[in-house]
Amino acid sequence: MAEQPKTDSPAAPLERIPFMQRVLDNPFLLLFAGVVVPAVIYILWGVMEISQIPLVK
Repeated sequence: MAEQPKTDSPAAPLERIPFMQRVLDNPFLLLFAGVVVPAVIYILWGVMEISQIPLVK
């Protein structure tokens, strides 16, 4: 039986998880982004379309 190396020793540096991996591993954050990003884009698109309608005199 091989002995497992100890990972809690102070000599072993902790590896930092990259930001994008943490984002892509979080399903609730992906769900939130998948709902909010299109909603904001469509709202901005609608505001731009409404602002281009000429005023009636």
